[in-house]
Amino acid sequence: MNTIYITKNDHKKLIEIINNKLPIDENDKALREELNRAEIVEPQNIPGDVITMNSQVVFCDSDTNEELEYWLVFPNDADISQKKISVLSPIGCALLGYRTGDTIPVKTPRREKNLKVVKILHQPESEGNYE
Repeated sequence: MNTIYITKNDHKKLIEIINNKLPIDENDKALREELNRAEIVEPQNIPGDVITMNSQVVFCDSDTNEELEYWLVFPNDADISQKKISVLSPIGCALLGYRTGDTIPVKTPRREKNLKVVKILHQPESEGNYE
């Protein structure tokens, strides 16, 4: 399994979200597992090819070769009509912390699929936004 990287600030906010959410569901448990195995780094030290919160990312469904472009956002900002997916969704949780070129297994409600990170169009930290 690939190492994933999460900024200290994102880690803190995500832990707070999970700790304040009841009932805890499978997506919350999956995110907690990802947070527990992640390498936590200072925001200014996160590599530019890592998906952080509020990143805009292009990924490909390996089964269909369909390219999808979404923003990875906190649950309150999620809006599928604006291509903003929650970190608490199966795909959002899977994307967090991975790098360009990584292939990620994702369990969706219908089936398991593999997503390949094609490119990151926007990452807040690479533009000096460390909040």
